[in-house]
Amino acid sequence: MLHASEYRTPQAFMGQRVIVVGAGNTAVQIAVELASAARVTLASRNPVRFAPQRILGRDMHFWLVRSGVDSAPIGRFLRTPPTQPVFDDGRYRAAVDGDAPDRRPLFTSIAGKQVVWSDGLKEEVDAIVLATGYRPDLPYLADLGVSDGRGRPMHRDGFSVAHDRLAFVGLECQRSLSSNSLRGVGRDAERVARRLAAVLRSGDSLAD
Repeated sequence: MLHASEYRTPQAFMGQRVIVVGAGNTAVQIAVELASAARVTLASRNPVRFAPQRILGRDMHFWLVRSGVDSAPIGRFLRTPPTQPVFDDGRYRAAVDGDAPDRRPLFTSIAGKQVVWSDGLKEEVDAIVLATGYRPDLPYLADLGVSDGRGRPMHRDGFSVAHDRLAFVGLECQRSLSSNSLRGVGRDAERVARRLAAVLRSGDSLAD
């Protein structure tokens, strides 16, 4: 079992039975590439949602930025971040529709090299690639009392609600849908830095 960040090339999996877990861009791209060298299943809790990569000749990310959706401060209203679609020019959808890779609901258990699928079928696999993204794993924050019971920072738009003069950047939906992306983290970091600098000059707290 390995994380998607450890995956390099399909040649290392030549002829093997591989499961890629996830339904986002990374999972689909790795699964399609691997299908050229191995027998691959794309497994996920939810079906894969595809969205066009380009609209009216412009990349989807252009429209997200131009429309303001990318930077809208809606993070505080999202209890569960929305599932991101797979941006596709048609090739990935065609590959999945053609069972290269095939798509199945997520398996129910793993025992050694054997997985049990939702229909009860048991199967031995050579590798499982986890392309499910990341979540905060910051246990040391619990000692400071600034995280919830699941290790997630307690914040409002990136500013701690439990500790004076503490802020975060790079959190999923910290302030906007792009807060944990290269497009959004710089914007959030600039905002946090400006406010921290103002607080340090004035002697106030972030909660004021």
